[in-house]
Amino acid sequence: MFTGIIETKGIITRTERVAGGMRLEVYAPEFGRDMAIGDSVAVDGACLTIVKFLRGAFVADVSGETMSRTTLGQLKQAGHVNLERAMRMSDRLGGHIVTGHIDAVGQLVMRQTAGNSAVYRFAAPALLTDYLVEKGSVAVDGISLTVARVLEDGFAAAVLPLTEQTTTLGEKKSGSAVNLEADMFAKYVRRYVDAYLGVPPATEMPAPKRGLADLLRELSEGR
Repeated sequence: MFTGIIETKGIITRTERVAGGMRLEVYAPEFGRDMAIGDSVAVDGACLTIVKFLRGAFVADVSGETMSRTTLGQLKQAGHVNLERAMRMSDRLGGHIVTGHIDAVGQLVMRQTAGNSAVYRFAAPALLTDYLVEKGSVAVDGISLTVARVLEDGFAAAVLPLTEQTTTLGEKKSGSAVNLEADMFAKYVRRYVDAYLGVPPATEMPAPKRGLADLLRELSEGR
């Protein structure tokens, strides 16, 4: 389990395709000095297992399944990734509970300054937006964000300058792919409510949706 509070950014120093997957080397010399082989680490929100340490870097294997369901297969040498160690039960839960199991790949549509923050709009499939609610949580590339609006084809989130500076979000350009994970509790609630109501799992239950223009106006007005 993770919290969605990114500890640092790592640099991709090597990607090696192996049978059925990929071996990933991430340079982050000040990150996780207390970690050991076999520990879990979230890389852009995807939970991986450390298999080796090497010259200030750690090495993790990425399965073919993970490559097909996340953005990790698109990583390039010298690129940056968000990193977070697995949480301890004694830690403060500064974000929300994140499993590291990516639900979908979305896309950054736009970024627009609004007051003392920036509004990011992401395109996301219905299978993910069905679990989103305004003021609820979502993980974007492992970053815990608060949903500001649920839109027809995705969602918007207000992001503070500190988050942009300490994560890869500020480096993203429009059209960039992002890993998305819905709130775990929302998924369980939806599952049990659908079962109680006799709704087939594939049936879509639309979430309340409001406009991005409304969000930008309210943020500009300081509301």
